[in-house]
This record gives sequence, C-alpha cells and structure tokens, in this order.
Amino acid sequence: MEIFLHAETWLALLTLTFFEVVLGIDNIIFISIVSNKLPIEIRAKTRNMGLLLAMGVRILLLLTITWVMKFTEPLFNVPHWIAEDGAISGRDLILIFGGMFLIAKSTREINHEMEGEDEDDQPEASGKSKVTGVIVQIILLDIIFSFDSILTAVGLTSEIIIMIIAVVLSIGIMIIFSGRISEFIHKHPSMEVLALGFLILIGFMIFLEGLGKEVPKGYIYFAIVFSMIIEMINIRVRNRRKKAKEEFHE
Repeated sequence: MEIFLHAETWLALLTLTFFEVVLGIDNIIFISIVSNKLPIEIRAKTRNMGLLLAMGVRILLLLTITWVMKFTEPLFNVPHWIAEDGAISGRDLILIFGGMFLIAKSTREINHEMEGEDEDDQPEASGKSKVTGVIVQIILLDIIFSFDSILTAVGLTSEIIIMIIAVVLSIGIMIIFSGRISEFIHKHPSMEVLALGFLILIGFMIFLEGLGKEVPKGYIYFAIVFSMIIEMINIRVRNRRKKAKEEFHE
C-alpha cells in the first residue's frame, strides 16, 4: 500500500478514472437505450446488474493483463487493401465484430423508432429472457470497449490495483448517472434517434479501427457533443413554444 503515499499514484488514479468515464460515455448511452425497452420497474435494477457484471468482467481482464496483451499479436495476414498493416489480431477481430454488432443493433433500434414499434405491446417472451438479453448486450459491449481502456490503463500505470480502483470508480459513476440519462432519452425520442445515429458512427469507427485504419476520435466526439447541445436547445425551444401555446389558449 506504500504506492498510495506518492502523489503520482493519485494523479494516475484520477487521470485513469477520467479516461474510463470518457471512454464509457458511449456505453452509458447504449445501456440507457436498451434498458428503456424493459418495464419501468426493473430498468434500474437491470442496468445496475449489467454494469456490475461488466465491472467484474473488466476486472478479470485486468487480472489477466498478460493474456489480454497477447490479443494484440497478429493471428493471420490479409491483403493491405483490407487492413492497414496487413495483419489481423484477436483485438482487431473483437473490434471488427463489435463494430458490426453496434451498427446492426443501432440500425434495428432506429427502425423500431421509425416504424413506431413498441416492444411492450408485443407478446411477452418472458421477462427473464428480456432482462437476460439486455444484460448480455451490456456485458458484450463493455468487453468491446474494455480493450481500449485497458491499453490506455497500461500506458498510464503499471499498478494493477490502480487500474482496478479506477474501473470500480468509473462504473460507480456510470451507475449514478445512467438512470438520469436513461430517463432523459426516454422522455425525448428525438434525442434517442440522434444518440442511435452516433452509435452507428461509433460502431463504424470501431470497425475501421479493427482494420488498422486510424480515425481521429476527437473530431467525432466533438461532433457528438455539438449535435447533442443543439438538440437540447431545440428541446428547450419546443417546450417553451408548447408552454406559450397552452397559456395562450387558456
């Protein structure tokens, strides 16, 4: 425990927790959207259960860091027009299939919104199977995003205990804010469609990253934040107009 007597340890912990939260923003949005398909009384419980299980998986990956790092070693070669360096690793395969999963899932959710399908009106395929499906999706997506966060963690510190504490803190922050984000997205369908559109973009970015093609993430995240700020302004304008119209009719 002597490492906690050094200022650089706390700085590394603070920085790593910040990065974990930033890298988990996409995760929070996805979790909020998929959990909103469940009955309202079990949404929070399912979100928290999925996040806690995902935390367990991430800690397990950190404890087997040597094994995880082997995922960056090439498994086979492909033509250079497919992958930038001509080699595909285990990490690349996870990113490629993870990006495809995110694109397919987000497209399907947008289709539900456009068609006006309500899963609550569909025959109950058993509440347990729905909850299990949501939890599995949360864990799978967390594994996909875990590789970036683990590689970031290794670059910031060599202490496993610091990495684990940062993961626990970041998941705790996600649990606190995921409910509010989920409620906000459910209340404003236009924000949900916008978030799904950006999840498709992020899925495509992950897919390209798996092929070794670097995409400047800063530009994409700036576009996401900017678009969401504009949409929040639009929501406020619509609410004011609606309120003004109601007062006028009164």
